[in-house]
Amino acid sequence: MAHMNAATDQTDDIPTLMNAIGSEAVKAAHALARASTYLKNACLRAAAAAIREQRADILAANELDVQDAKSRGLSGALVDRLLLDDKRVEAMAKGIEEIIALKDPIGDVIASWKRPNGLLIERVRVPLGVIGIIYESRPNVTADAGALCLKSGNAAILRGGSESSRSSAAIHRCLVQGLKSAGLPDSAVQIVPTTDRAAVGYMLANMNEFIDVVVPRGGKSLVERVQREARVPVIGHLEGNCHVYVHAKADPEMAKSVVLNAKMRRTGICGAAETVLFDRDFPAAASVVAALLDAGCAVRGDEAVQRLDARVTAACEADWYTEYLDAIIAAKTVDGVDEACAHIAKYGSAHTESIITEDQAAADRFLARVDSAIVLHNASTQFADGGEFGMGAEIGISTDKFHARGPVGVEQLTSYKYVVRGSGQTRP
Repeated sequence: MAHMNAATDQTDDIPTLMNAIGSEAVKAAHALARASTYLKNACLRAAAAAIREQRADILAANELDVQDAKSRGLSGALVDRLLLDDKRVEAMAKGIEEIIALKDPIGDVIASWKRPNGLLIERVRVPLGVIGIIYESRPNVTADAGALCLKSGNAAILRGGSESSRSSAAIHRCLVQGLKSAGLPDSAVQIVPTTDRAAVGYMLANMNEFIDVVVPRGGKSLVERVQREARVPVIGHLEGNCHVYVHAKADPEMAKSVVLNAKMRRTGICGAAETVLFDRDFPAAASVVAALLDAGCAVRGDEAVQRLDARVTAACEADWYTEYLDAIIAAKTVDGVDEACAHIAKYGSAHTESIITEDQAAADRFLARVDSAIVLHNASTQFADGGEFGMGAEIGISTDKFHARGPVGVEQLTSYKYVVRGSGQTRP
């Protein structure tokens, strides 16, 4: 199954195809769970080298994908996500090398304690098993996701977007080359060899015998579909409706700098701020609003914010819920930390929120009360990223409360088991 070309359309018998992939993945997962750190790293090192060696092949495949995307009228933003160049190919290889440098989590003793009867109990990290990853146009996810799963001892079933099928297949061949060179099963990272959308439906609804968890990477419609149809656990987030609260005692220059960065550094990522909340007693809100407007950001404000600058347009109720992923921000005035927290609880998506303040007590109250995956004090929401957390690459951000929360890196792609060591104890 690992040898199939992802750009082909073998759609005759989806159940047989997908069950064969699942069966091979389970076998590979058993082998990977026992693989040494040395072997896993050797595999990844060879895969990174193969990506560099086969750069021309990867770029040629990508050029065909990009031509198809343009002829189908895909937006400039989608084409940019799909596009690879020398720099992006090198970034993929470097990303794999960063994963090599990460500590292997498998076998880690998370906690241990001794019982009065002499039993030694240990909680030990183990792989999840088989991870299904469904993603859209970014072909680099093939390398990131495959490498993260391998390092954490998991087999991966990758289903990329049809628009990047040739690029993903070329990158996948490099991962397979790495697996073979290390003597690991080449079915440890498989790519679904059809662009038929029915394969996604089957993967979500009929493969719980094989797949332990599904991770969606893409837009809202993809994530909604995965969460709606999956019969196995899902790790991911639906929306990144992120907030920056500018407290009454915020430093005005810091507030301006952080809000601008949180919104405008990259508007299309899940950690981009979508709402700014100004404390009614913050004296420099007008300068922050003006800085946003001057930077080309549309501001949709409540009445108090509209009075700060004639260029602000009126916000409606829907704006507080909206993840714009664009140079648009909603702005509202609130009375104190508690009202800011209440607004976030009502309208937010439990992704990432930040407070700007010089008042430590106010910061502590906000950080304790806001129930989101990531909460920050005096820092941009754009730090919501596994690499920025020092976790190496990430497979995504999770807003779930079960299992992984926040950036999902190698450690989050593990579970644990209890190992109990005795000396002949029996229970009375």
